[in-house]
Formats: sequence, structure tokens, C-alpha cells
Amino acid sequence: MANHIIIFLSLLVFTCSFALAFEPSPLQDFCIADSTSSARVNGVVCKDPKLAQANDFFFSGLHLPGNTSNFLGSKGLNSPHTDPRATEILTVLEGTLYVGFVTSNPENRLISKLLQKGDVFVFPIGLVHFQRNVGYGNAVAIAALSSQNPGIITIANAVFGSNPSIPSDVLTKAFQVDKSIVDTLQTKF
Repeated sequence: MANHIIIFLSLLVFTCSFALAFEPSPLQDFCIADSTSSARVNGVVCKDPKLAQANDFFFSGLHLPGNTSNFLGSKGLNSPHTDPRATEILTVLEGTLYVGFVTSNPENRLISKLLQKGDVFVFPIGLVHFQRNVGYGNAVAIAALSSQNPGIITIANAVFGSNPSIPSDVLTKAFQVDKSIVDTLQTKF
């Protein structure tokens, strides 16, 4: 009996040492994606920090309208999605945005707000959320995420555009719709 307790405690300590070994802080000052490298580490490898220049941290173009020749017909909608590894904070610089997120099961409550210039909204980690331009002109917003690798799962793309496809009978039951509707939606993604 004593041997079983010792083995159990040893396994517990061993397991906890791995669980507590996580380092949430960045391991370097910054990471500029090296798009020329074929290696992939959490997306892309970092450029050598000694080669960093001011232009690596700079963008000019928020004053330019976005491309609206996409399947949504606008840059005015950031469709329902989740960032599985990050909280997102959005600051509106210009325009009016309707934003919201949905709480987890079983409540699935929509928490939404109409944002104006200067407003800030936080989307909790992992929850489905969206942003839509509801103003009469352009909207400009800046989003920041709490992770170097936040991930993104666009709900409609994931459900109706998976490869291979989720079987139609699964989706017809989940969404309680006819197979023809599922088939139509799958052709769009």
C-alpha cells in the first residue's frame, strides 16, 4: 500500500512540474515574421532581431478605404469568429460599429454595443464575436490581441467550409434545417 502512495505522489509531482513549467511571457523582445523562411513555428519564424528596422514596426494606410470586392461585399463586417488563444480589445477611431459577443452554453447570451469614435470594447478569450459598420461612412478601428498567436476560427467557414466537409446529416440535425439548405451553404464556402 505504501508503495502505491509513493508512486501516486511521484506521478502527481511529475505531472504538476510539467503543468507549472509554462512560460506565458515572450521569450524575446519582439518577433517580426520572416516571410522568406519556409520553416513554420507557430505560424512563421522570426526575423533575426539584429536586422530589425523602423519599417518593420510601421504601417501607413489606415486613411485608405478597404477593398470591398470580397464575398461579403464590404469591409464593413468582421463576421462571427473566435480567437481561441486571445482576448481582443477594439478601439474605434472613426465611424460607428455594432459589436458583440456570445456567452458560452447554456445561456448563449448576446452582449452587444453600438460604438462611436473613441469607444473601446473587449471581447473575452475564446468567445464568438463580431463587428459591423452600421454608420453612413467609413469606419476605422484598431484591434489588439493578448497573444502572439491568437488563432482565428471564422464560424461559417469552419462549419460549412471544412475540408473534408462535415457530413450533411450532422449539420441538418445541428441546425435543424433541410439538407438542401446545408448543401447550398457548403457550396458558398
